Amino acid sequence: MLTFDQIKELVELVSQRGLSGLELERSGFRLKIDGQAAPNAAQPAAAGAGAAAPAALPVPAAGGPPALPAALAAAPAAAPAPADHILNSPIVGTFYRAPAPGADLFVQLGSRVERGQVLCIIEAMKLMNEIESDADGVIEQIFPQNAQAVEFGEPLFAIRTS
Repeated sequence: MLTFDQIKELVELVSQRGLSGLELERSGFRLKIDGQAAPNAAQPAAAGAGAAAPAALPVPAAGGPPALPAALAAAPAAAPAPADHILNSPIVGTFYRAPAPGADLFVQLGSRVERGQVLCIIEAMKLMNEIESDADGVIEQIFPQNAQAVEFGEPLFAIRTS
């Protein structure tokens, strides 16, 4: 388990670096820090063991607490780039860029999209949910990787509106 000071340092790190959030799991302890909740403060939320992928953290040799902020400082920022419009995930599930393995992708970087056009599929409870664009424009960034788990409200696409 992390100490209060370690959690406080992680909250400050997320805030200072402008990260969209941070989630880690360790020995049945789960910590999620959401950097999008407020412009100047992030809110930590701890829960019991979950199914989220654990963050890569160094394991201390002598069982002492690891230097978490230094380990996380080397990680690239995951905050969305400034864009006219961010399409967020409406559900929790698995993100897919194509309708089937080996099929053409719905969209790529630079693709022109129209409102109502299918951009991806999110699988939730064995149901394939088509996620449609809610704006006309050009895809500037695709945040999740193919077959990656996404959370509700997580950024999926940055769209430069036209």
